[in-house]
Amino acid sequence: MSSRDLQIRLAAFQWLTVQMELHGEALPRTVLARGFDYEGTRVPLLNPQGIFKPAILDVPLSITTIPGGPYDDQLGSASGVITYRYRGTDPQHRDNRGLREAMRRQIPLIYFYRLQPGQYLATFPVYIVGDHPADLAFDVQVDDVQQLFAPEVAAAPAIAEDRAEIRREYVTAVVRRRLHQQAFRARVLEAYRTQCALCRLRHQELLDAAHIIGDAQEQGDPVVSNGLSLCKLHHAAFDRHFLTVRPDYRIEVRQSVLDEEDGPMLLHGLKEMHERLILLPSNVSLQPDRDRLAQRYQAFRAAI
Repeated sequence: MSSRDLQIRLAAFQWLTVQMELHGEALPRTVLARGFDYEGTRVPLLNPQGIFKPAILDVPLSITTIPGGPYDDQLGSASGVITYRYRGTDPQHRDNRGLREAMRRQIPLIYFYRLQPGQYLATFPVYIVGDHPADLAFDVQVDDVQQLFAPEVAAAPAIAEDRAEIRREYVTAVVRRRLHQQAFRARVLEAYRTQCALCRLRHQELLDAAHIIGDAQEQGDPVVSNGLSLCKLHHAAFDRHFLTVRPDYRIEVRQSVLDEEDGPMLLHGLKEMHERLILLPSNVSLQPDRDRLAQRYQAFRAAI
């Protein structure tokens, strides 16, 4: 990899870091498609094709997954990789050859994951670490971006390679979990029209997707009917059994909280929620699963 190529990629990573500070983790597609200027040349970061190489580079800069799109990319691999499908069915398509070259030269890329139309998560750096022409797929792993600035040069090559493999498997697993969580949040907030189901707060930055049944438990699937759009106050109160949502979709506040006197926040933020109906998704299939709510209500009663 040439010094200029690396500098452009590092500039892209730094620019993305700034954009995430400005916009949050979900980046607007318009911002990514416009990109940034590098020495007077505009460098866009993605296009509709999935594998994208801007004119300033000889090897692709980014790859994109669109859940439910034409390519069956897989995040949940047990082998410590993300499976990324070829462009089309021709292994020799120029985009596929570009990723193969990125693998040969171990060139860092950006991985975009579409949360919903117009919003993408950015993960970097990622590397192509395997090529499977029979399956029309590449293996992708995520690495720690700090390794680009402080590579492991002190260790012997074999040791450094082993460390890199272990580190990438771990970072990839963390990123896969983050992508799943953010995708779940995007679907839940969209179903609830970007409002808290309890207090109707509309500030997206202050909203979470709360699991009714935790994702580590049986029936804790990351589906919208196992989620509630809650502001951070009510998410914390829900998790700690200060209040709950009954199967009849009404809020029940713990009696000890109802009996307490502690100023306007307690009164308006929690106590006044008691017996209110929650906001529901208009799509009946996305509304909270009553059986899961009943299971959660049993846990609430046991906790108090």
